[in-house]
Amino acid sequence: MKHTISALLRNRPGVLADLALEFKQSNLNIKSIACGETENPEVSRMVICLEAENDQMDQVTAHLAAMDFIIQVDDLARKEFVDRELLLIKVRFDRESLTQLMQVFEVFRAAVVGMGQETITVEMAGDQEKVEGLIKLLTPFGIKSMCRTGLIALKRGDE
Repeated sequence: MKHTISALLRNRPGVLADLALEFKQSNLNIKSIACGETENPEVSRMVICLEAENDQMDQVTAHLAAMDFIIQVDDLARKEFVDRELLLIKVRFDRESLTQLMQVFEVFRAAVVGMGQETITVEMAGDQEKVEGLIKLLTPFGIKSMCRTGLIALKRGDE
C-alpha cells in the first residue's frame, strides 16, 4: 500500500541520515523524499513516500515519533490530504513538433522556462497522476533530461 508520511522535525544536522537509517532497518525503500522549512525557520516538514504494509508503517511511525528531533508524524494515507510535485523536463523539438508540444504544455499548464536550438524546458506542478500524464505524452518527443521534486503534502481542513 502507498503511504505518505509527513513529519515535522527540528532543524539540526544528521536528521536525514537518522531517518534514512530507520527506514533501512525496517527494510523499506523510500520512493521520494522532500523537505523544507515551515513557517517557523527552526522547524522543517519532511514528506516521505513509500510502499509498505500497514503493520510495517505502524511500527515505523511509532519509532519515528519516539525520535528526539521529531515534533509530529502523520501517515497521510489514512487521512485526506492535498499533494503536489514539481517537474522540470527538457524535451527535444523540431520545427514540425513545436506547435504540438506547446499545445500539450497548455493543456497541462506547464510553463516554458528555457529554450535552446533543439530542446525546450518546462516546469509543471500537480499531483502525481498529472505529472505522470505529462511525462507519458512527452516521451515520444524525446525526453533529454528530467528532475522531479518528490511529493509535498498537507492534511486537508483545519488540522
